[in-house]
Amino acid sequence: MPKYLFEIDYTAEGSEGLLKDGGTNRRKALEKMMKSAGGKLESLYFTFGIRDAIAIVDLPDNATAAAVSLTVSASGALAFKTTALLTAAEIDSVVKKKVSYRAPGG
Repeated sequence: MPKYLFEIDYTAEGSEGLLKDGGTNRRKALEKMMKSAGGKLESLYFTFGIRDAIAIVDLPDNATAAAVSLTVSASGALAFKTTALLTAAEIDSVVKKKVSYRAPGG
């Protein structure tokens, strides 16, 4: 199953919810959401700095990842960036694919 990295940024409203619910309850909510989407939460870490949290999840496909992103963003409690993660074996397959390309100005 494809893996995705979610980089999470809480809004003021989302931060208030985190203060009220705590990290463990937010993890449970994310686990429930991933299960409802046919996926699984691999890990969740809260951070400080430019991001408030990161999660690595397994989801069935890109369309499901996009549905999760839209649903969560529509709540207004947070914004996040989704990055597809590739394994070393997938990269081995990628480098064998030949693509025709001309660089700008080339």
